[in-house]
Amino acid sequence: MTILKAENISKQYRLGNVGTGTLSHDLNRFWHNIRGKEDPYLKIGAVNDRSSKAKSDYVWALRDINFEVQQGEVLGIIGKNGAGKSTLLKILSRVTSPTTGVIKTKGRIASLLEVGTGFHPELTGRENIYLNGAILGMTRGEITAKLEEIIDFSGCELYIDTPVKRYSSGMTVRLAFAVAAHLEPDILVVDEVLAVGDAEFQKKAIGKMQDISKGEGRTVLFVSHNMDSILRLCSRAILMKNGCIIENGDVSKIIDKYLQTEFGSSSHKKYPQKRRGGLVDILEVFVHNNKYVRGENFKITEKVGITVTYEVLESGNKIHSAFNFYNANGVNIFDSHESNSELYHLKKEKGIYQTTVWVYENLFSEGVIVVGVALVTHDPFVVHFHDRDALAFNMIEDIKNSPTRGDYVGSLPGIIRPSLKWESIKSEINV
Repeated sequence: MTILKAENISKQYRLGNVGTGTLSHDLNRFWHNIRGKEDPYLKIGAVNDRSSKAKSDYVWALRDINFEVQQGEVLGIIGKNGAGKSTLLKILSRVTSPTTGVIKTKGRIASLLEVGTGFHPELTGRENIYLNGAILGMTRGEITAKLEEIIDFSGCELYIDTPVKRYSSGMTVRLAFAVAAHLEPDILVVDEVLAVGDAEFQKKAIGKMQDISKGEGRTVLFVSHNMDSILRLCSRAILMKNGCIIENGDVSKIIDKYLQTEFGSSSHKKYPQKRRGGLVDILEVFVHNNKYVRGENFKITEKVGITVTYEVLESGNKIHSAFNFYNANGVNIFDSHESNSELYHLKKEKGIYQTTVWVYENLFSEGVIVVGVALVTHDPFVVHFHDRDALAFNMIEDIKNSPTRGDYVGSLPGIIRPSLKWESIKSEINV
């Protein structure tokens, strides 16, 4: 059953001003309206590309958004900052209205768009629970029945009768999520605010959202830049760019498309054959598991391979491959040159060659890994081909079965996650 439907949703803003524009613009709108004609300013407006210079007084934050969400579905919404994700959620939550289009929903919607959404800073945590419940249309008795469960989930029992203005951002988001999740909305809308909470709370919150959708048959709309959370939680995803939906479908495919959009690369890349008289021509590079099955999402605990296929166009040269590994912020994690393969020291004849490098398990931390590929000769050293952003893939951590965590569920920073050998004994030395 369709529980939410967005039809031709668009949202226009005027740049540099609060409101709809100048008095002349408002009068022009009024004149068109009384004659039964369309708003003239809907025909103008720039694309929502924050990196470009404004060419109009108006911008389309959203343009022609159409999608449906089924009951019990968890829909992930991903895209770059400024893609229009939060604007879309505000329209779905009725915080703001669309310029054009209509939202059709069935049942109550609870939203968690910003830290402390709907909370009054002068009221206590307990009072804000009742306030939010009333906003959702619940009776005092219904809220009281859920009160202890909400307080326990939030972990804020000590401060529940303290004004919310004295809460930290983490405490506020804990309580806000607990309220939104436990007051039985038919549709739960969650923005990136979970990033404010610590790792333990994020794990608990994702588990609760899974219970809401699978166990209770309610619907969740989830915006996040954490591809690990999107992959684990969502049954479907949409990818937004410049205020438009550019892809809608299977989560893994959408994440791969996101990597391609965000980093200019994906988990598989083919190159057009140049054949311009050089020594070597690259054909293809891709990421795969230990069975050579290609993919874009890999567990930290599995071995990942990167394979490059190239054609030697001129015999008699020592040609080898090299890879550069970066995190999502562009930090160079390490480089690796082919040095211990059987053909490394040999002068290669004409033909097609395939080289694979294996990244062993428990090396990378979770997150996006971007791979650069190069083809070089040595004696002398010359770079004949280099693609800085050839590939991108996503590393995922299974917190329950992680060899590097033990029983710890807190945040583990860093761009690598090696599984080191630890030894511990009871010392007989007196200190």
